[in-house]
Amino acid sequence: MKRNSLITERWGNSHTFEGNKLLLFLTCAGTRIFSLLPRQPGRSCEGSGPSSYEHRKKLSSSFSPTYLAAMGTASSMVSPGEVIEDGYGGEGGEACEIPVEVKPKARLLRSSFRRGPRVIGASFKSTASVDLEYAAEYERLRKEYEIFRVSKNNEISSMQKKEAKLDEENKRLRAELQALQKTYQKILREKESALEAKYQAMERAATFEHDRDKVKRQFKIFRETKEKEIQDLLRAKRDLEAKLQQLQAQGIQVYDPNDSDSDDNQTTVTAAGTQCEYWTGGVLGSEPSMGSMMQLQQTFRGPEFAHSLIDVEGPFANVSRDDWDAAVASLLQVSPHVPQALWSNTVRCYLIFTQETKAELDIFIKKHTSVLRRICESLGHFYLNVFFPEENAASYAVERKQEIERSSLCVLLLKSTVPSSVVEDCEEAFVKNPDGRPLVLYLRTEQDHNLNGPIRQLLERVNAADKAAKIKVVDHSGSAEEGASLIYAQLEKIIKQELLGLEVADVESKDSGMDEGCEEDSGDVLWDLHDEQEQIEAYQQACSGTTSQLSFQKYIDRLNDMIAAPPPTPPLLVSGGPGSGKSLLLSKWIELQQKQSPNTLFLYHFVGRPLSTSSEPVLIIKRLTVKLLQHFWSISGLSMEPSKILEEFPRWLERLSARHQGNIIIIIDSIDQIQQAEKHMKWLIDPLPVNVRVVVSVNVETCPQAWRLWPTLHLDPLSPREVRSIVNAVCQSMDLKLTRDQEKKLERHCRCASTCNALYVTLLARMITSRSCGLLEKSLEQCLQCQDTMSLYRLALKMTLNSLCTDRERHIMREILGLVCASHNGVSESEVLDLFPEVELPVLSSLLYLLNRLCIVTLRCGLIRFQHLQAWEAVRLEFLTGGSSSTTYREKLIHYFNQQLSQDRVTWRVADELPWLLQQEEDKPKLQLSLLNLFVSQNLYKRGHFSELLAYWQYVGKDKSSMATEYFDSLKRYEKSCESEDSMTRLANLYETLGRFLKDLGLPSQAVAPLQRSLEIRETALDPDHPSVARSLHQLAGVYVQWKKYGNAEQLYKQALEISENAYGAEHASVARELESLAMLYQKQNKYEQAEKLRKRSVKIRQKTARQKGHMYGFSLLRRRALQLEELTLGKDSADCAKTLNELGVLYYLQNNLDAAKVFLTRSLEMRQRVFGPDHPDCAQSLNNLAALHTERREYEAAEDMYERALDIRKKALSPDHPSLAYTLKHLAMLYKRRGKLEKAVPLYELSLEIREKSFGPKHPSVATALVNLAVIYCQLKKHSDALPLYERALKIYEDSLGRSHPRVGETLKNLAVLSYEEGDFEKAAELYKRAMEIKEAEPSLVCGNAPSRHSSSGDAFSVRGPAPLPHAQR
Repeated sequence: MKRNSLITERWGNSHTFEGNKLLLFLTCAGTRIFSLLPRQPGRSCEGSGPSSYEHRKKLSSSFSPTYLAAMGTASSMVSPGEVIEDGYGGEGGEACEIPVEVKPKARLLRSSFRRGPRVIGASFKSTASVDLEYAAEYERLRKEYEIFRVSKNNEISSMQKKEAKLDEENKRLRAELQALQKTYQKILREKESALEAKYQAMERAATFEHDRDKVKRQFKIFRETKEKEIQDLLRAKRDLEAKLQQLQAQGIQVYDPNDSDSDDNQTTVTAAGTQCEYWTGGVLGSEPSMGSMMQLQQTFRGPEFAHSLIDVEGPFANVSRDDWDAAVASLLQVSPHVPQALWSNTVRCYLIFTQETKAELDIFIKKHTSVLRRICESLGHFYLNVFFPEENAASYAVERKQEIERSSLCVLLLKSTVPSSVVEDCEEAFVKNPDGRPLVLYLRTEQDHNLNGPIRQLLERVNAADKAAKIKVVDHSGSAEEGASLIYAQLEKIIKQELLGLEVADVESKDSGMDEGCEEDSGDVLWDLHDEQEQIEAYQQACSGTTSQLSFQKYIDRLNDMIAAPPPTPPLLVSGGPGSGKSLLLSKWIELQQKQSPNTLFLYHFVGRPLSTSSEPVLIIKRLTVKLLQHFWSISGLSMEPSKILEEFPRWLERLSARHQGNIIIIIDSIDQIQQAEKHMKWLIDPLPVNVRVVVSVNVETCPQAWRLWPTLHLDPLSPREVRSIVNAVCQSMDLKLTRDQEKKLERHCRCASTCNALYVTLLARMITSRSCGLLEKSLEQCLQCQDTMSLYRLALKMTLNSLCTDRERHIMREILGLVCASHNGVSESEVLDLFPEVELPVLSSLLYLLNRLCIVTLRCGLIRFQHLQAWEAVRLEFLTGGSSSTTYREKLIHYFNQQLSQDRVTWRVADELPWLLQQEEDKPKLQLSLLNLFVSQNLYKRGHFSELLAYWQYVGKDKSSMATEYFDSLKRYEKSCESEDSMTRLANLYETLGRFLKDLGLPSQAVAPLQRSLEIRETALDPDHPSVARSLHQLAGVYVQWKKYGNAEQLYKQALEISENAYGAEHASVARELESLAMLYQKQNKYEQAEKLRKRSVKIRQKTARQKGHMYGFSLLRRRALQLEELTLGKDSADCAKTLNELGVLYYLQNNLDAAKVFLTRSLEMRQRVFGPDHPDCAQSLNNLAALHTERREYEAAEDMYERALDIRKKALSPDHPSLAYTLKHLAMLYKRRGKLEKAVPLYELSLEIREKSFGPKHPSVATALVNLAVIYCQLKKHSDALPLYERALKIYEDSLGRSHPRVGETLKNLAVLSYEEGDFEKAAELYKRAMEIKEAEPSLVCGNAPSRHSSSGDAFSVRGPAPLPHAQR
């Protein structure tokens, strides 16, 4: 009760509090309860009025005692002294502890009864106590609510703290993430740096490897150079000693060593690449020197015949050389003195007719010309009829004479009258030079066969001039149509057989089997006749230019000195301004070198204008590689991939130069015009082989900087004397003479650098002499105003336009020059006539003659081209100032060639021009459409324009696989239109070409399908045993070999072999080809015994076949070359004529025409005996050749007699150690061996060995060859003890000089193995034979690539089975 009173005293009776909150602390059962109760200011705790009562009553009834008891446990949430915020907007208060003691209810009730008596109507409790009770409950509820609210607020605050903490953690993690990202970027940069360092290390390693190889090559070149110098010094020492002995023997006192050379007339051994004084002939008229140190096996060695059956040294049957190819490649060099008609690419038929025979001419032109044109186009030539109508022939006198000189054949059509123009043309073509070209005389006679006086006189003169009876006479009395048919038949025969060099069998099968003949060998067609023809004609025109009067002797001497410099030597640079005469100098130098050094191999290339075919780097390198390979073996190993061609050329050059006895000189004119010259000509920077020299010419203004460090020969401006010589030569050709004042004006004008070059002076002289005398002074004044060649060319174009009579002729000139400028390689005369039908040939001929005389255009490879790059630039500036003009001319050409495509006339011209023109026009859809014309792509591929075809597809945006798919789909579409047998044959050819193309692209998996389809078509359309089926099988087998599926390849090769044997017989070149392929396949499978059998059989077939084609592009060119030479042998007796007859004999021998060869060789011998006498070395040459011919015909007695006569002559005329004497000794010795006269052969071999030891030293490979030859004889005589040291010594020389893996080492090891086998030492024999086979396997491309020539010395071979039985001499 005390505690209750304390409350009353402290807070007052009214229960009104000054604060906003009342804190009650109740103690019940030892529990403290805090309650926060809000109050209204000025009101009591209990409240007043019924509403307060009712409110309290409701609150008390809404809470159960249990709930209130539970709520009381929250007293621990607030401690005394803690500040508590008011949740209802109050100021808050401080928690305090109030000591209130509460007793149980029963106790309270008992105490209430003790107060006094109960009043009736009063409540059980007093109002104050009830209010207090409800107030306590109310306050308790409020307290519990506030506690709950505070707890939630506390939770929220703790969550906010956690949130803040998580934010801090998030910030920390973000910072760590940024740090990790920075670390990652750093590591990534370090990785990139490491990769870059790796690539740099790889590049450095590759550079080091390249430098190491270069150092190796340099050391090899240095070693070879020093060895060669030592050999040359030894040879010179022996020569001097021999001369000294000769002089002393003659009783001449020698006071000065220099005097010993002055009057010595004896023929001595000369250095490599030179010749003795007797040998002044061409390719076959001289002996190859053996003085150079070669690293690989020797080239053809023979005597002057150079290609006889015993010309390859050594007793080896499978020598990896093809001397037939080398002979053909050497003989196909065209001399500049051969008439243009014989090397032109256009068959020009000059027709001479009268008004009476015009009907035959019209019918022939209308009906038969198109057929002849197609025949020539199918063989890569142009055909053109040239004729001048009688009514205007007199105004074209100069043009007629020029056309007759350029014509390939002439046809004269006569009846009864003879106009004067016909007489003049007949005099020029039939009387003055009847042997210059084939001639046809068509004579239309009446029934009585009577001829009037003029006709009879003309025919008598023609008959008198035709001493060789070459004129074909067609005597006809029928209709004009029949006469035209007779003329056509005669011309077709002449063109095919005499001009194009086809044989009768080829003529019969040409229309149906053109591709067959081209690809009879393994199908590798890499040679483009047109590219080669263009180079030949460029060389010919450069040699025969008007500026040839210039004296380049000082430059030629310097060129000779630079070429003769000791190796290693970098390329020689010939520099000069445009038109300074670089091409002329190089062509003149080549011509002189070919005469003076016949053993030197010249590979030249004249680059034309930019973007032309001649400036394509891959085609240039491929052409040089093929020309190089032709002198050694077949070209089947040459890759078609453009990048590989550029990479492999230095390797081919190094490998093949070591096989060549003389020097190899590569000449590239205007090399700076090649597309990306520095990139594609990087091989020029590497050290060149010992015997290789490179000469290039560049424009001094466009020469790459890296090349300026090379030895340079700069062409100086012309001297006044040279200027006068050029002007005088031009004036004399035009029968004009300049006055003294005019000459002085020219001399004063031609003194600066831009006006004293050869082209400017030549053009100036021709321009001032092209006018009549009255206008000469005016022309001179106009020309002297031009200060450079470009302005002079533009003036020449204007003067030419003004000189033409009509606007039509001026329009024609503009159109022709525009077409030539817009084309890829030029346009032909026949194409111009097709494009402009209104143009007559006399007008065109006159215009071209005028433009050619002014050095603007020329005819090359049958195409009208610009003579010089400056002429092309002048035409472009003068006539094609806007781009639309070029586009117009290109569109004309595109339309023309598209018309030819629509007529199924896909010639080499269409393939060359149409895709290029579309590329220039940037018309990709049409370009792709033209490429999908399968015959266009086939033409490009077969002519070796592989890189050009790939470049077109890359420009279109197609890779190799998509290109293959496009072609295959196009072929499928084309196949649906094929119905006839001919069309199916063409389809099979297209499939085969596509397969080979894909194989060359490195897509063998895609190549199988088209090759398989080609095989199926041929088996169905032709016959399963047709030779074309064998070709398909051969190609398909090649793909399987590439895949290393040898089982499939073997089966296909055997099927092809069986078909070839059934079709051609067992001894045909096609059979030999399949045998060689099978042998190489067995070689890859290590089946050496089977491979050797097949290879030997192939060798025998090639020896018996009529000719060996190999992969030579120009077997028909041999016949053309023979025709050219025949024209040169009709003069009087002379040394040159005798040499030409000798060369003709060799040509016919190579064509297996032994009867014709004997006739020409006999004529050569007889002429040389008349000119030189019977004891001259040239007579020994002819005797040697005739002896080889008789040996070929197995006329051994006649051959032996001639060899002995040749040996006697050479013993008298040559020094005892001359190499030519050793050749004759070797040939005679081998003939003795062939006839079984081994005892007579031994001393000859011994003498030949002595000569070689004296000439070349004891360690030269030629000495080793002679040792092996002698050892073979000893073995055949069963003198094994004498043969063994010779073999061992030869092996040591071969290993030291050629390397331990050279084929000669392998053959010598095989011979030693045979010797050991015969002596019973089987273990040693097996060891030697194993090593020999390892060497053969290591170099399949060199040893197993080809069978030897039919001229190789096959009778000297050994094998493990023992030597072949030979007839023994009678004792």
